[in-house]
Amino acid sequence: MTTLTAAPGRLDAGPGTIGKVRQVIGDTLVLARRNLARTLSEPESLIDVTLTPVVFTLLFAYVVGGAIALPNGVSYHDYLIPGMFAMTMASASTGTATAVNHDMSNGIIDRFRSLPMSRAGVLAGQSLADLLTTIIAVIVLAATGLAIGWRIHTDFAHAVEGFALILLFAYALNWGMACLGMVFRSAEGVQQFGVLMMLGLTFVSSAFVPTSGMPAWLREVANWNPLSSLSAAIRNLFGNPNPASSVHAWPLQHPVLATTLYSVGMIVVFAPLAVRLYRTRTGK
Repeated sequence: MTTLTAAPGRLDAGPGTIGKVRQVIGDTLVLARRNLARTLSEPESLIDVTLTPVVFTLLFAYVVGGAIALPNGVSYHDYLIPGMFAMTMASASTGTATAVNHDMSNGIIDRFRSLPMSRAGVLAGQSLADLLTTIIAVIVLAATGLAIGWRIHTDFAHAVEGFALILLFAYALNWGMACLGMVFRSAEGVQQFGVLMMLGLTFVSSAFVPTSGMPAWLREVANWNPLSSLSAAIRNLFGNPNPASSVHAWPLQHPVLATTLYSVGMIVVFAPLAVRLYRTRTGK
């Protein structure tokens, strides 16, 4: 059983703003450690970041991929893996919503309210812990991709930028899913809606197929889908085939910048909203 101890001092301890910032950071680290310990004590909760990426990669590579023709006869495996990174980030983020909802309904939040803890620290701790488990998914997926023939064709700096962009997007998406977890009243409802939303975002995008074959109205939605720009950005940074580069839509012409703006925008919007929803739900 994990023992939860608040960071030393009260929220208003220390010299004004500096003391508050230190308290938030301390609470975030304490809660992140607590959430990681809970996850590691339940290995089955890691299925979505370990087994699921492997299964979906193999299904698309060897079952679905044979029916998909890409321009100029490029390798579907090289095209697929960046899309799998985008899908896995969306899929893993549903775990954040479920975990937040579980904490809201099982009484642990009442324990948090009795401690001198920052509201932002509670949620930041969850998002940080989920970011660390997302790293596991990235490693598993990269290893699976290398095993089926996917390769990074650019230099080390571009590869690092690609992985950093993946994690930035995942972290931003976690804040949005934290909001979702507090809006729904049951973990089952959160999970079902999260999966439905993940499938919609993933398949109405260029993650697995070029958008050129979609109806005109749906193509516009897919071109501006954040997962399309993320997939295109990863393909550019890793030197993988990117048919989306010929699409005349701003996010696909500037995918790295677009993905960065999408990520920062989600953090700016959803992080304060999550704290506000937390305060409303807990009456704190």
